[in-house]
Amino acid sequence: MTTTVEAGKPQVSAGGEPAPRSRPGRRSHRVGLPYLLLLPALILELLVHLVPMVIGVLMSLKELTQFSIRDWGAAPWSGLDNYRVSVDFDAPVGQALLRSFLVTVGFTLLSVGLCWLIGTAAAIFMQDAFRGRGLLRALFLVPYALPVYAAAITWVFMFQHDNGLVNHVLHDQLHLTDKPSFWLIGDNSFYALLTVSVWKGWPFAFLIVMAGLQNIPRELYEAAALDGAGVWQQIRRITLPSLAPVNQVLVLVLFLWTFNDFNTPFVLFGRAAPEAADLISVHIYQASFVTWNFGAGSAMSVLLLLFLLAVTGVYLALTTRGRRPSRAR
Repeated sequence: MTTTVEAGKPQVSAGGEPAPRSRPGRRSHRVGLPYLLLLPALILELLVHLVPMVIGVLMSLKELTQFSIRDWGAAPWSGLDNYRVSVDFDAPVGQALLRSFLVTVGFTLLSVGLCWLIGTAAAIFMQDAFRGRGLLRALFLVPYALPVYAAAITWVFMFQHDNGLVNHVLHDQLHLTDKPSFWLIGDNSFYALLTVSVWKGWPFAFLIVMAGLQNIPRELYEAAALDGAGVWQQIRRITLPSLAPVNQVLVLVLFLWTFNDFNTPFVLFGRAAPEAADLISVHIYQASFVTWNFGAGSAMSVLLLLFLLAVTGVYLALTTRGRRPSRAR
């Protein structure tokens, strides 16, 4: 039997009683419950990130040195003087900061590029099944799984001048150098830092790209092979375009991690890094905790934050412009 419900009249159940209606308050409660559950995490996130950020901005506006650090809240205000000193590239402080910034930019571009290249090549190589692939995957992820301090300290011993493994292989075994090189001082410190950064960073790129390759249908490669496309053409026409969204996030994360890297140079070189490996994170640390000028160090940190926010915004705008879906007319 078919029953019709007229507009404006309550529905009647089989027993002749009005059917229960959903209450508006219950629905709003269900909608607000997820936000309520996220509230503790949001509050904790604000306390961990936002509060130190605000304190850092306040410290950059004060004349905060070793003489006023005990009661930093009562330190005299300096306004934007710390920022003027930091960006005055004709003065020693500004020149040192600019040199450190350029070193960091060059180091970051090389490290991110090599990490992406090695990780992508390894992921493509591991795409096809073969005997021992699982073991090789596990070995590839060892540098990423090791603690940073343990890995960097191991490289410190390997870069030793007299009894290090690097000089032993390059000089004693392969005879590529005339004499053992100093890797932790001088210009070679840049290449030592780059080597360690790439060694511990490329497995992350390998892991992300390998996960992205799982979403590419195998039928595309089979159809391309039937059409006569070679391996390089398949990589160029299928693999790289399909990995574009993954690479967008991967490159951005690698850039931010590498540009802000402090642990690797600090463990390799200590508190005073050579000029060739003077990354901006270590430079800010030296300006704050070695010279005890916390106001200038905080100003440099704020400038670094603004730079990274600007680069991130421009990068996301450029990479998402061509992939925005067109609106249906």
